[in-house]
Amino acid sequence: MISMKKVNYAAIDIGSNAVRLLIKCVNEENAPELMSKVQLIRIPLRLGEDAFTVGVISAEKEKKLIRLMKAYKQLMKIYDVVDYRACATSAMRDARNGKDIVQQIVKKTGIRVEIINGQEEAHIVYDNHIEQLFASGQNYLYADVGGGSTEINLISNGELKNSRSYNIGTVRMLSGMVKEEEKEALRTDLIGLATKYAPISIIGSGGNINKLFRLADKKDKKASLLPIESLQDIYETLKALSTEQRIKQYKLKPDRADVIVPAAEIFLEIATHVKATGIIVPTIGLSDGIIDSLYTQNMNRPDSPQSR
Repeated sequence: MISMKKVNYAAIDIGSNAVRLLIKCVNEENAPELMSKVQLIRIPLRLGEDAFTVGVISAEKEKKLIRLMKAYKQLMKIYDVVDYRACATSAMRDARNGKDIVQQIVKKTGIRVEIINGQEEAHIVYDNHIEQLFASGQNYLYADVGGGSTEINLISNGELKNSRSYNIGTVRMLSGMVKEEEKEALRTDLIGLATKYAPISIIGSGGNINKLFRLADKKDKKASLLPIESLQDIYETLKALSTEQRIKQYKLKPDRADVIVPAAEIFLEIATHVKATGIIVPTIGLSDGIIDSLYTQNMNRPDSPQSR
């Protein structure tokens, strides 16, 4: 049953691989968690396939995206969502017709979509109360690997010291559209960070690392820690299989089965350069960050539903 009394917030994340709608509600004051997930829908539109190869999003994918936004709008009404934020990332940034599509979406659905840059994306994810994960006095590298880009945040002593975005993502890699200088920039930056902040623990974000964590044999479930050897093992196992075999043997969805290998590659690359032995895998991402920032903004408004 849909609760009508609770205050619900929504986030729409228009990614290069999938388009997500996350709805969360604000819990009672004495609840262990501030917010709970009410609904999560993920539709694999693969906007990056067009954007990274031909530089535009096709008319067919645009039509599907608009249909999806109409559906998400109806769902937000059903769940009595008080506020939402819709963000588009790498694929819409790269597509020459990204801004036109945003205008079409607002015209046909009323949903305002912001195309955010990599830096903003990295900040939203970090601001997702992620500092609660960090033990003070330690150094963490927060890596969010998406379809079109990888966001890196370096946190030392609970403070954000460095935040960068690279055009290295899973769909982009599959399309053969990652530039050598981009890989070189990531490598150089990671080596620089490792020199300055060693030892570094990695926190991994994105649908792929969560799936890799579940597939790995040896892991520390309690600490949500994926050892690098385990990641290397599952990477080599999956890489040796065809996409069809991965779907069959590991019950992977078709839109996960191909991108999971380049994602593992990116995480292994990061771990190598910062000399990390494992990756902490919490289940948070951009959508959670969007909702947290909405909640904070609304709490600070005198007319907010919570402050009445």
